[in-house]
Amino acid sequence: MASKRKATDETKTPEVKITESEEDEALGKELDLDKSGSDDSDDSDSSVYSELEEDEESDEDESDEGSTDSEVESDDADDEPGPSVKKPKEKTKSSKPKEDEYNYDSSDEEDIRNTIGNIPVNWYDEYGHIGYDLDGAKIRKPKRGDELDNFLNRMENPEHGVTVEDTSTGQKVVLSEADADIVARGMSNRVPEKGYDMYGEWSEWFSSDVRETPLRDIPETKKSFLPSHCEKQKVGKMVHAIKMGWMKPRPAVDTKTEESGPKYHMLWQTDDQVDSTMRRVHDPIPAPKMYLPGNEESYNPPPEYLFTDKEVMSWERATREGDKRKLPFIPQKYSSLRKVPAWSNFIRERFERCLDLYLAPRQRKMRLTITPEDLVPQLPRPQDLQPFPTVCSITMKGHNNMVRSLSVEPKGQYLASGSDDGSMKVWEMATGRCLKTWDMGGVVKSVAWCPNSALSLIAVAVDTVVFLINTGLGDKLVNTRTDELLGEEPDNSGYVPPARVSQAVKWTGPEEKSPPGTLVMVTHFKAVKQVTWHAKGDYFATVLPEGENRSVFIHQLSKWRSQVPFSKAKGQVQCVLFHPVRPSLFVATQRHVRIYDLVKQELTKKLMSGAKWISSIAIHPAGDNILTGTFDKKVQWYDLDLSSMPYQVLRYHTNAVRDVQFHKRYPLFASCGDDNNITVSHGMVYNDLLQNPLIVPVKRLYGHTKYDDFGVMTIMWHPTQPWLISAGADGHIKLWT
Repeated sequence: MASKRKATDETKTPEVKITESEEDEALGKELDLDKSGSDDSDDSDSSVYSELEEDEESDEDESDEGSTDSEVESDDADDEPGPSVKKPKEKTKSSKPKEDEYNYDSSDEEDIRNTIGNIPVNWYDEYGHIGYDLDGAKIRKPKRGDELDNFLNRMENPEHGVTVEDTSTGQKVVLSEADADIVARGMSNRVPEKGYDMYGEWSEWFSSDVRETPLRDIPETKKSFLPSHCEKQKVGKMVHAIKMGWMKPRPAVDTKTEESGPKYHMLWQTDDQVDSTMRRVHDPIPAPKMYLPGNEESYNPPPEYLFTDKEVMSWERATREGDKRKLPFIPQKYSSLRKVPAWSNFIRERFERCLDLYLAPRQRKMRLTITPEDLVPQLPRPQDLQPFPTVCSITMKGHNNMVRSLSVEPKGQYLASGSDDGSMKVWEMATGRCLKTWDMGGVVKSVAWCPNSALSLIAVAVDTVVFLINTGLGDKLVNTRTDELLGEEPDNSGYVPPARVSQAVKWTGPEEKSPPGTLVMVTHFKAVKQVTWHAKGDYFATVLPEGENRSVFIHQLSKWRSQVPFSKAKGQVQCVLFHPVRPSLFVATQRHVRIYDLVKQELTKKLMSGAKWISSIAIHPAGDNILTGTFDKKVQWYDLDLSSMPYQVLRYHTNAVRDVQFHKRYPLFASCGDDNNITVSHGMVYNDLLQNPLIVPVKRLYGHTKYDDFGVMTIMWHPTQPWLISAGADGHIKLWT
């Protein structure tokens, strides 16, 4: 087999030399091939790789001859004068001792094959080997010369231009002339295979002759005539989606607008970014039009258009004084057109027309079409803002006159109410049952349950006296502890109250006529309108509208002491409230709300209401927002971080607003008034300071009846549930859930 291959090689080599054309010579010059050595060496025309391909072909043909042939083949290969793959013939002439060329022989492709697979070769940059062969031995990286060696190799080695590197093994491979020819043809965008005819005869799959008998003449199935049921369902769904607006059909392409002629593009800018100087060319604004002549400008106008003597005199006077005239000329009547003289102001009129054209405004005014619906803000639906009270669950009847004040126990189990019939009642919230009744001996203006859950105590304002009463309901230990704490007067031996306080307020224990359960009585010099507790439960404030500069008192329960915080009267005080978190006091007069710092004892803010008479005030549990109700039908929301003016004014009532209240847990607030209307609103306050509060009215509750032009007098939220309790002039108390 080796002798056969040798013979084929010998016969092949001169053929290549004889058939070498001028094109191949030009190719050799392009690839820096040195043709001078072709006569000296036998290996210039074919590389070892091309011989290896022939070896593989011959091996496949003669694979049944056994291993003996392969041994002979290797012996013949020793005698063969061709170079190895690793080292070309020129390199063997060096002074180094000759190595065994079959240490790195690649005659069998599997011996030198790199088994690392399809991975990046740069992973082996830090190692001395480049992979592993089939036996698991490391394939060492060949030595790389420096730039000088590379330059000398490029100058001296004629095969440098056709030498490539195998990235998987790092070996240098010399391309044969045939391979180099293919590479050069591919780089010059020619057919790689020499002698291949791209435009040869095409072998048709079917003959182009039309025959009478078709290749397949299967009759059409019935299915091809009937519409598909699946497609019918899909089309039906699409039609329904288009009708409902879920799917938008593609707009039809308007073929008329597309110009069939050539399209021109601007040189420096795109068509959609027109230069400002060119915009008037693309989008011109028409010049102002001249007024068309009327009947009065005719040479023979009707008699009614001619001026009378009086009109001529007024026209001439207006011309002299520069006033506005009806017409810039006096209409004249001529019998024929020939008698009409030349127009004396012709040049002036043309000049003014030129000025009109030159100085005409080139401004395009956009007309806005705004519908009233667009101006209304998009508010969420009330259904999405639940829970809030909607129905009247319980009506508590027992008072014979209007109920002026309500107060809920801190846990939400009991409700206290004070009425003009001189009684105070405590109701069970869950059932609406009246548990106890106290005869207070006068009109009950205000009741307030102590927020300290360790005490069972109610403050009741009747005329000039504030009674602190133990209800005796609920936990017996709490009731006993309340009696022990407040039953005896505290030791105030070293304390002398100021004259302003001692003349106005007096602390005493219970008397014989006082209501049952009374522990302490605080007597004032004027009638008390309101009692309100501090959040801790030790301090409470009272309001005396007629007390002038002593209209607000702050009392300390544990020491039986009182103080007057203000020395001057800033107006008639309507109500006061303690801040839920900070040591601040809110004082509402007829027109303003003042906020005082109790620690620094100074005025921190003054809110301008713009209302005629403030009736009530409520503070958001976070303490940064305030609600005020006014007798002129308005509810005002203040954002203390924003401004001293109302953030929003709500006009939901048609009569005086009596009371406003915030819920302690839910984002709800409510207002009531003399129109028998209770408006429940959603008031969400966000932690983000950049986001304004969301105020949405969600429900309007009706149920009370009018009595002497009074409607709903007061409202109160349940401390834990979204329930609302309202009391009216009809003497009824209603629980809305």
